[in-house]
Amino acid sequence: MSKPLALRFLRSASDAGQLPESRCEVALVGRSNVGKSSLLNAVANRKGLARTSKAPGATRLLNIFELESEPGRWLVDLPGYGFAKAPKAQRVGWQKMMDGYLIDRPTLVEVLLLVDGLIGPTPLDLQTVEWLAHHDVPLQPVATKADKVKSSQRGTRKAELAKGLGVAPGDVIWTSATKGQGIPELRAEINSALRLNP
Repeated sequence: MSKPLALRFLRSASDAGQLPESRCEVALVGRSNVGKSSLLNAVANRKGLARTSKAPGATRLLNIFELESEPGRWLVDLPGYGFAKAPKAQRVGWQKMMDGYLIDRPTLVEVLLLVDGLIGPTPLDLQTVEWLAHHDVPLQPVATKADKVKSSQRGTRKAELAKGLGVAPGDVIWTSATKGQGIPELRAEINSALRLNP
């Protein structure tokens, strides 16, 4: 059983240019209601580390979480895309902020793309996959809410989701923030990625 990631909240920023230098970063990306904050809390085993909300769009800034024992190694929670209740101009601003971060951040080594395991990849998810591939940003698919999928449908659902993303079923990490499923594997993935840079 992998240990929880010892993360601490470092700071928030509305623009990547406001961020200090880091050694290595992994970003969390996904739709507004995919459960990014819940999953971040699960990998750290701390309920209040990242803000969660029943209303989509709770994350509105670049939120930086740092490994406590290794300064400069970050997990970065980005605003969700899709359903946030905010004015169009504000959503456009979020998108520019995210695009600038994902393209221009030299210490970003991997993006964890979170996809709802129950409904599968949406057109916005697929657009994000294409965009990341176009900009050569390394991607790790993570399916959330695995506990919501009926046991009789899991095999089919996994195959369908992987096919939709254009990857092999074994390349997707299936997780449940509430049940703990896949959390050890996700912790191991994050730990490995955060050590790609010396």
